[in-house]
Amino acid sequence: MNRPVTILAIASYEKGHAFLRQARAEGARVLLLTSLSLKETGAWPADVADEIFYMPDTEKQWNREDTFKAVAYLARTEHLDRIVPLDDFDLELAASLREHLRIAGMGETTVRRFRDKLAMRMCAQEAGIDVPQFVHVLNHEKVRRFTERVAAPWVLKPRSFAGSIGIRKIESAAQLWAELEKLGDLQAHYLLEKYVPGSICHVDTIVYEREIKFAAASGYGRPPMDVAHGGGVFTTSLLERGTPLEEELLELNAHLLKALGMVRGVNHTEYIVAEDGTIFFLETAARVGGAHIADLVEQATGVNLWAEWARIEVAGGKLKYTPPVPRQDYAGLLVTLARQEWPDTSGYQHPEIVWRLNKKNHVGFIVRAESHSRVREVLDEITGRVQQDFWAYAPPKERPVD
Repeated sequence: MNRPVTILAIASYEKGHAFLRQARAEGARVLLLTSLSLKETGAWPADVADEIFYMPDTEKQWNREDTFKAVAYLARTEHLDRIVPLDDFDLELAASLREHLRIAGMGETTVRRFRDKLAMRMCAQEAGIDVPQFVHVLNHEKVRRFTERVAAPWVLKPRSFAGSIGIRKIESAAQLWAELEKLGDLQAHYLLEKYVPGSICHVDTIVYEREIKFAAASGYGRPPMDVAHGGGVFTTSLLERGTPLEEELLELNAHLLKALGMVRGVNHTEYIVAEDGTIFFLETAARVGGAHIADLVEQATGVNLWAEWARIEVAGGKLKYTPPVPRQDYAGLLVTLARQEWPDTSGYQHPEIVWRLNKKNHVGFIVRAESHSRVREVLDEITGRVQQDFWAYAPPKERPVD
């Protein structure tokens, strides 16, 4: 092919600047399709893409038929080689567009395994990977038998939202049936799962031609669902390398991604480490992890997941891809809502602080050190201070927002 690779990036939310810039640096022609509301906020700098196109949106919702028409019209004059979704909520749309236009990449069936919490659990279970006991909220008799067989508490989860959005902890059968009555015809979009107490870990991965090229295992301070629903400060930090837990997570993650059919790209997968040490698969996504986890990984290893994803898309399975050699530092991340509009964090002067979040009504730090113990020590200390100085709580959303 004598012309440059043309990438159509889809972003209903603002993210992935590093992906777009790296793709251009690799010589690709980069087109961005995004929400019209983001044009009004000036979210996208001019240097991120060769051209930017906007779809009318209401709360980031695009009309699917209009989007198909718009992309097909664009394809009359552009040779689209890749369609890349930059956010979890764009994965299914991108897969449908690839199928419709017959463009290479993850199709609708495979994308289901990375978006649909029911599909990913069934696939993991079939591969012999432990998952919390679950049932599709479809046949009421099956749901009833599940509640009789599996003791509460349970977790009622929407199949296609990201993270903790829309999740409800259920303490009794009476509460469950009341919640299902509220859902009405939307019940089939949910699953019910046994609540398994324990710590939550995540593995962030680069995959190229089914081979894992990079993986970093980390552990959350408090489970993200507990932070979202009960308040508190969100933290996560890299696990100590070479420990049995890190090695087991990396091995299990490789097995999972093979079972799910991950060919190339980036991946963020979460696991529950139960109180008895059993590791359960929790959920996965074919994207860069949110909540500034990519910044955490970069500070610890020097590997920018967004930029490496762009390099992979340009290579497209036809060129050799080699990731950078990672540094072996450790890092920890803290992010929380703040009650002050623009919090003053100048009193936090630990030399290990290498990154600060500059966002309205938020506080965020990344700390870095050569030793795992020093990162944990500093992160624990500033978490307590931030809780007292800045922390604020907002109830979890039932649907995605900015």
